[in-house]
Amino acid sequence: MASVQIMAATEADVPRLNTLINSAYRGESSRRGWTTEADLLEGMRTSETDLRQLLDQPNTTLLCYREADELLGCVYLETKGDTLYLGMLTVSPERQAGGIGKQLLQAAEEHAQALNCHEITMTVLTARHELVAFYERRGYRATGERIPFPSDNPSVGQPKQPLELMVMAKSLQQGS
Repeated sequence: MASVQIMAATEADVPRLNTLINSAYRGESSRRGWTTEADLLEGMRTSETDLRQLLDQPNTTLLCYREADELLGCVYLETKGDTLYLGMLTVSPERQAGGIGKQLLQAAEEHAQALNCHEITMTVLTARHELVAFYERRGYRATGERIPFPSDNPSVGQPKQPLELMVMAKSLQQGS
């Protein structure tokens, strides 16, 4: 079995991260996996410029999942006080449903605990029922908060229909 590493991304990872994230969310390549947004959004999911800006922000980390030297997954994490925001959980379409996403979620929770965060939050497209169910199986719950999808921000794609984001959260407190 190939050596698996989950570690923070560096500037050198940006081109491969950009390719990976866009291939998993948008376009025909994304249809090989179950995380595609191709029927909901047009355009790119991110850009190298956006990824570099994320890496340059304080309190942010992009964790990368690698087998041997192949970049197969990533997750964006941002500390906001005692809460960790999780976004852009990505797995290569060819490797989805093989446990990589679960491993990245576990690494994110360990990262949050190391930073003394008490909760992880995320936003998920309400139209992505199978994705909401995936997170619910891992202990995340809808908070009841809804946010309109930004229809005027081409850097996250152009909606093909009205979209809404739901906020989900998971407590990391013992006994919660």
